Amino acid sequence: MSRREELLQYVWKFGLFDRSLIETTEGEKIEIIDAGLLNTDAGPDFFNAKIKIGNTLWAGNIEIHHASDEWKKHGHHTDKAYNSVILHVVEEVNSDVRNQKGEVIPQCVIKVPEEVRENAEYLLYADEKIPCKDSLSLLDKRLLHAWLSALTIERLERKTQDIFAHLKRFNNSWDETFYVLLVRNFGFGLNSDQFERLALSLPYNYIQKHGDSLFQIEALLFGQAGLLEEGPVEEDYFLKLKNEYAFLKKKYLLNNLDGFVFKKLHVRPRAFPQIRLAQLAALLQKSGRLFSVVLEQQDYPQMQSHFQVNPSDYWQTHYSFGKSSVKSAKYLGAASFHIILINTVVPILFAYGKKTADEAYCGRAVDMLESVKPEKNSIIDQFREAGVIPEHAADTQALIQLRKAYCEPRKCLYCRIGHAALSSRKVSSPSNGFPPV
Repeated sequence: MSRREELLQYVWKFGLFDRSLIETTEGEKIEIIDAGLLNTDAGPDFFNAKIKIGNTLWAGNIEIHHASDEWKKHGHHTDKAYNSVILHVVEEVNSDVRNQKGEVIPQCVIKVPEEVRENAEYLLYADEKIPCKDSLSLLDKRLLHAWLSALTIERLERKTQDIFAHLKRFNNSWDETFYVLLVRNFGFGLNSDQFERLALSLPYNYIQKHGDSLFQIEALLFGQAGLLEEGPVEEDYFLKLKNEYAFLKKKYLLNNLDGFVFKKLHVRPRAFPQIRLAQLAALLQKSGRLFSVVLEQQDYPQMQSHFQVNPSDYWQTHYSFGKSSVKSAKYLGAASFHIILINTVVPILFAYGKKTADEAYCGRAVDMLESVKPEKNSIIDQFREAGVIPEHAADTQALIQLRKAYCEPRKCLYCRIGHAALSSRKVSSPSNGFPPV
């Protein structure tokens, strides 16, 4: 669909034209009773519209194009789905239109108001990552807060679809799904793909079978990651791990990854893959039935307490195999816990609530997001510079959704902020601002 057609749909949907003047190309007056519901799938553009042409009331669908001849170019004249169209709305009439039955479809011309067109062109074609950034700080705060709340849910629902895909892959096992998501996010971006490969190569039920032994879980994780094949290390702990993994590898017919796939350059020692795996092993050993334990945690403090695990003694004096360091605890830091909470715990709680039709879990997920400090990244920095100051992680998740789902693909016509901008006198001039809601 062209941007011109999208804009005309927008003008029709919100009635941004003089309704009192519209008529068919045959000169019959049109009264719009209901503009219909925008259709985002195949078929006519608006469903269930109600209009009055002359003295006749019509109920059906609306199709919108820039010019009349696009009806035939798009093949609507041979498509039964368009037999229900009661009105063809265009900017330019250059042919008559007929449906698959050969019946003539009434047409009318509407024009995009010049101010709306200018604002739309600025938003859709501006060379800015956030097109309306100059006016964001002037936006009515009620509209902004309402839209951010909706975007938070929208982002969680998008993540829910990804989780449902994992569930299908793992025969509806919430434990296995949560395990794969958790391990992936223990890669913290830099090694996320590698950690996910590790999880997929090491089924969760193997971890469960050795849940009473932290040492065996460490052997499975380090061995399967290929990190026990590193250079000659003569330490007793390393050699025992290596021998234990050799036994478990043969028992479960495992094929380990290559250790070199895990990125270590320019990584802080506390974020080395070995430390992350040691923390993960301690968490898996502590949790037992992993997902069930997460479901039981009622709020942010309880969840934080559960994730405060310290790796085994060896890792108190090491950041990698064979290289000792000053003794220090290796608890999962607050920032790292927040990443796990935002990207693993909250989405799966929300998805579980959706799957079981239990809104309490969905509400708990949102409450946890609102208990976490705002995230820090380049996207959030851009909104801060534009005057949008997030209060918590629910807001920052909303802003990430806004940027990725609306700003980047230039879906300004579907954004509440974009709607406010299109209604203003001129969005490119911050002095004009947005109209109040």
